[in-house]
This record gives sequence, structure tokens and C-alpha cells, in this order.
Amino acid sequence: MRPSSAKAKGRKLQQSIRDQILKHYPELEPDDVKVAIMGESGVDLHLSPHARKRFPFSIEAKCQEALNIWSALKQAQDNCKEHTYPALIFKRNHTEEYITLKLEDFFKLLLTKTEGT
Repeated sequence: MRPSSAKAKGRKLQQSIRDQILKHYPELEPDDVKVAIMGESGVDLHLSPHARKRFPFSIEAKCQEALNIWSALKQAQDNCKEHTYPALIFKRNHTEEYITLKLEDFFKLLLTKTEGT
């Protein structure tokens, strides 16, 4: 696959994630969630402070047929912003998106949600 095609696949996944965040958090404005420029180091989605309060994740997005999950998880952890959880969202051709979190973070979020209701 050409590098430009691989980058286009990655950009399409980032845009899909952005769109889903905006869909599920209608109080957010499009300027609250921005897709990173391809090749830029750091997180793949830039969130405003308001968006980070509602969606406390630092996203690493990978659209690859063969994913080195350990390398991708390390990248998510290395790029994690303060007061957020590192999250890897990944997919390959003709599949849905999946998310990976540390088990401890998953339970923190789950308990916070169930205690808040």
C-alpha cells in the first residue's frame, strides 16, 4: 500500500471518531474536537478543555490490517494528556471500530458512571 493511501485510511478513521464524539455529545461544537494533521506527533484528536471534561480520553487511532497492539498501546500511553485515559481505537478494512483501555481505567469509568446515576 502506498503511504498516501495508508494516511488516507488513518485520516478517515480519525474523522469517523470525531464525528461519533460530536454525535454522542451534542453539547460539543465542531471546534471542540479536531483531527490532528497527519504526521503530527501526539494525540490523533485534539480536544478543547470543555470536550476533555465530557470525553476524558487521549485517542490513538490505527487503521491497519496487521496491528502491533503493544506498540500502539505504548504510543497511546506516551501521548496521553493530563487528566485523560489513554485509549486505542482501531479497525481494519471492512470491520467496525474497537477501543482498548487499561482494565483499571475501564472499571474507574464504569464505577463513576454507575455511581453517578
